[in-house]
Amino acid sequence: MKYYLISGEASGDLHGSNLIKALKKKDGNAHFRCWGGDLMQAQGVDLVKHYRDLAFMGFVEVLMNLRTILKNISFCKNDIENYRPDVLILIDYPGFNLRIAEWAKQQNIRVVYYISPQVWAWKANRVKKMKTCIDKMLVILPFEKAYYATKWNWEVDYVGHPLVEVIENFRAAEQPASGKKIIALLPGSRKQEIEKKLPVMLEVSRHFPDYCFTVAKAPGQEDAFYDSFLSRYSNVAVTKNATYNLLSHASAALVTSGTATLETALFKVPEIVCYKGNPISYQIAKRLIRIKYISLVNLIMDREVVKELIQDELTTRNLVAELKAILYNSEKQLKMQADYRELKDKLYVDGSASDNAANIIVRFLSEEGKDKKANENYH
Repeated sequence: MKYYLISGEASGDLHGSNLIKALKKKDGNAHFRCWGGDLMQAQGVDLVKHYRDLAFMGFVEVLMNLRTILKNISFCKNDIENYRPDVLILIDYPGFNLRIAEWAKQQNIRVVYYISPQVWAWKANRVKKMKTCIDKMLVILPFEKAYYATKWNWEVDYVGHPLVEVIENFRAAEQPASGKKIIALLPGSRKQEIEKKLPVMLEVSRHFPDYCFTVAKAPGQEDAFYDSFLSRYSNVAVTKNATYNLLSHASAALVTSGTATLETALFKVPEIVCYKGNPISYQIAKRLIRIKYISLVNLIMDREVVKELIQDELTTRNLVAELKAILYNSEKQLKMQADYRELKDKLYVDGSASDNAANIIVRFLSEEGKDKKANENYH
């Protein structure tokens, strides 16, 4: 089978790479062409475009880069037509992928969507179109299966969260012998979000001289990009391509909203969730998004497990106060650890998410193939 996968972010690159591994086990004749990153490329696939060239975050940023985005969409369609895949597998990244899904359906290409767009947060009207152009929807959050079934009469498959398997299988290296406890700083993967959040996070280090604040550099960014942020701080270190190792040794973490909040929780690290975006984009989003929380941890648990500091609340002063609370308040620490255990229980299913997804995809293609052959024989 020929598989064409599209991922536009670091997290999608991770989950896409594990899905490719699982598909290779199920399908000995599998061939892959992908949009993604270093991890997917490391699986020996043909990488068409790297996600670092695709990631535009926020309403204003999307408008400013609209010409590039439209060129990428046109290029992608041509590339899919030339490759002629048996199935198109779309991984999250909805602004781009849903356009491709609609077009692919018109070309009679089978479409599987792995990791649902967060339509339960905003743009719920997308679901009507999604039902017409997606053949198989594979979801990774436990509440999404019920959401689609009850609200949209759409049976989707819950495969479990892929981060559970990734983190369970991770084995940490030894902690660097600096003698100091570590505070992890995870400012995100896109330039514009790093520029907004990292300076605020770094200022916190001045208030905790006995800790080593360690910045997890994004794999898609050049090292030189970080230099201007780091030069003024004495107790700050950096790491690259070692975020999980950093989290496995961290006493606490300041984490940008997104997948990293869930990763941090699964490593059982006390965390504060940080968000600061373009002011105009934030005001637009605030009026459109209909959810109580921005972090996956709180959304899955449906209550505040970790503190969220959003936009104007994301100040050095507030971060210092919250960090002291999760470092020095034993009662708060115990409560957070109990919540983290409950969170993991909610995400657990039999088998890994990647294996479950691969099984469903291969079975779906096999059944579709049988139906197609039966129709041909009938006619």
